[in-house]
Amino acid sequence: MPALFDSAFLDFLADHLAALPTVQAVSLGGSRAQGTHRPDSDWDLGIYYRGPFDPADLRALGWEGEISEVGGWGGGVFNGGGWLTVDGRRVDVHYRDLDVVEREMAEAEQGRFHIEPLLFHLAGIPSYLVVAELAVNQPLRGTPPRPERYPDALRRTAAARWHDTARATLAYAEANHAPAARRTELAGALAVAATQTAHAVLAAAGEWVTNEKRLLERAGLREVDGIIASLWTANADALVTAVQRAESLFDARVEEARAARA
Repeated sequence: MPALFDSAFLDFLADHLAALPTVQAVSLGGSRAQGTHRPDSDWDLGIYYRGPFDPADLRALGWEGEISEVGGWGGGVFNGGGWLTVDGRRVDVHYRDLDVVEREMAEAEQGRFHIEPLLFHLAGIPSYLVVAELAVNQPLRGTPPRPERYPDALRRTAAARWHDTARATLAYAEANHAPAARRTELAGALAVAATQTAHAVLAAAGEWVTNEKRLLERAGLREVDGIIASLWTANADALVTAVQRAESLFDARVEEARAARA
C-alpha cells in the first residue's frame, strides 16, 4: 500500500474498521483526537460493536501486529484490541462493547463506578474511562453515544473515593515502609498515591480522564517528583516527613479543585 496522507490514512482505517461485522461506530482517540500529538504519535481507534465481536474479522484485514481475543486485556471495560502497524504507522485498535459502554454511562450518571487493574496504569482505571472516551474522542463513523456533561454525582463520589484511597496508600507507607527505610516500596507508594490523587483532583474539577499520560501535570502534582527524589538521601525520620509532605500537597490540590468548582 503506498504511503497515505494523514486524512486519507484515517479514512482508510475508519472505512475498514467500520465494515467489520457487528461494528456500529468508529472513533479516533488519544493524542490525535485532542490535538496534542507529535508526528510519530500512534493512531488510537475505538471500535464500538453490538453483540458478539470476532477478532478473527480484524485479523482478516491482514494488518501486521498482535490482536487479542475479547477480554484479552483483563476482561473488564478495557476489554482487548490490537497493536498494529499499518502503512508503516503504529495503530492501536480498542474493542468497546456498546452494551458495556451504555451500562457504564448509566452508572456514571448515578455516581457509581469501580476500579480495574490494567497494564501500564499505576492506579488502575475507573470504569467511567469508557464514558470519558465518548466525551473527548472524535467520532469517525456511526454515532456512538456521548455524555452531555461530567455528571455531578460522579464528580462528588469519584473525588472522594480516589482521595480516600490515596490517603490510605500514604498511611500504609508512612506506618510500614518509611520507618524501615524501604525506599523503593516507599517511592512506589508515593507514585501510586500521586496518581490516585490526580484522579481525585480532576474528578472534583469535572474533567474527564482517559489514561494516566500527563495526569500529574493536569492535576498540578508534578511537584511530587522532588519529594520522591529526596527519598534516596533521607534517613528514616526524614522519610516519614517526606510522606507527610506528599500528603499535605495532595490534600491541598484536592481541596483547591473542590473549591474552584463550588
